[in-house]
Amino acid sequence: MIAYLMRALLLCGLQETVLSLRGYCAGNVCYALFVESNDYQGAQKSCRDFTGDLLVFKVEEGRRLLAGLSGSFWFGSETVADPQDCISGTHLRGGNLTLHVTPCGDELDGYVCQYPVVDPCRTISVAADALVRYSAPMGFEVNATSLHFPSGTLALAWNTDTLHPDTKHLCFESNWLQAPWNCEVMDGGCAHKCDSTSGSCVCPPEREYLHANLFSCSDDPCARCAHLCDNATQTCECHVGYKLAQDGKSCADVDECQHMDACTGVGEECVNTRGEYECRCKDGFVEETGECVDVSVCDKCEHMKCVKSDGVYACACRDGFRVSPRDPTKCEMYCDQQDCPANCITNPDVKEKDMHQCFCPDGYIQDIRNNTAYCTDINECEILTQCDHTCENQFGSFACSCDEGYKLFDEYMCVHPEEDEWTPVFPTAAQPRPAAVPSYVKAGSVLGITVFLLLCLVLLYLLVRNLTKRCGSLDLASIKGPDMDIFYLQQVTTETYKRLSFDRQSICDSQRL
Repeated sequence: MIAYLMRALLLCGLQETVLSLRGYCAGNVCYALFVESNDYQGAQKSCRDFTGDLLVFKVEEGRRLLAGLSGSFWFGSETVADPQDCISGTHLRGGNLTLHVTPCGDELDGYVCQYPVVDPCRTISVAADALVRYSAPMGFEVNATSLHFPSGTLALAWNTDTLHPDTKHLCFESNWLQAPWNCEVMDGGCAHKCDSTSGSCVCPPEREYLHANLFSCSDDPCARCAHLCDNATQTCECHVGYKLAQDGKSCADVDECQHMDACTGVGEECVNTRGEYECRCKDGFVEETGECVDVSVCDKCEHMKCVKSDGVYACACRDGFRVSPRDPTKCEMYCDQQDCPANCITNPDVKEKDMHQCFCPDGYIQDIRNNTAYCTDINECEILTQCDHTCENQFGSFACSCDEGYKLFDEYMCVHPEEDEWTPVFPTAAQPRPAAVPSYVKAGSVLGITVFLLLCLVLLYLLVRNLTKRCGSLDLASIKGPDMDIFYLQQVTTETYKRLSFDRQSICDSQRL
């Protein structure tokens, strides 16, 4: 009860300080209000003692600092017509801030300073229920909602159930130093004295117990305890989720994730926190109705579609496709009727549909009708003898079955049990088989091959007919008489023809002789 009373008195004193000195920092500038009677020169000197200056009048900053107060306050000015006149602002509680020209020698209720900020620090990390007090080296309290604090700022943090501060920090070169720090800097932050040899804080004889925060002193042995104290034995204890450290006063967090079987659900992982732990879903899982559901497959879906069925996520496909039985993340073309539109990659430079790159599912052949590409089911049962006994065509495939008394073997063979006793008993109907004709064989291809063969036959016929006309009738010398004419089936020139004629004439003359 006494501890809580002292805590209340401390907070009241702190609140009184805030009412008399207040400030906040934004970016690289701090603004501070000092409530003390002073003339213009005295106010300006007070600001400049800490490398600051009187704030050139700004309505927004002025209203924020003077909220809840009333009175007259000095502001800075860039130009004043009369050197004896200075700028001041009058603020009425709940009213507007009014600017005035006031003789510089008058004493007003206070003044507003602005300070440049070099190497600022950000807010310290504390528990959600902790109270933090920031004190700037210029002599004013910095609003805890500020995002930046000037170098040299002291930060004290309390928990709601403790009398002494839990931690003390000093802003130095954009970093927070936790007490005790170097003894040469502000005596290490110690409440009494800093031992330069050990680098730790020491207490006077009348308050011999060093608090668990390592910088405060107390005459109560329980004051050294970080959390709780057993008054009967004057020994320290810790809250649930913590364990007593070797020094007998500090409390260390217990990592439940390593010392107990926590978070055993599917897709869960244990995350240690201060004094407790949390069960969270692993990467690739999401929490739904208190359970972690695997959604990692959704990142692999070819068509980027994922649906939940019976509590499990699985890939889905666009219209005209189905999930591949070989890979649940891939999609394959699917048609459940005799004709389906083909899947074509449109080429804007090509007008005819059959010139586009089109695809059909297995067991279908591409057909062009009215400049539109369709996929037509192939009747495998009419193409070849697919089955020993009975063939049943199916969309995109076919299935074999056997007559009564026979068993289906290897999906298309029918075997009598007496002929092969070792043959295992198989179902009388097989699963659908892949198409016998590949999907890339088009009806137009068959027509093209036929036309090509007909053209070859016509060309062969014309070649034989031309040779027959050029060669005429072929008479052999052994059959005819010596006077028969001989036709040379070879290409000759005019000179050659004359020479052959001359040779023939010479032969004839010699016979006459």
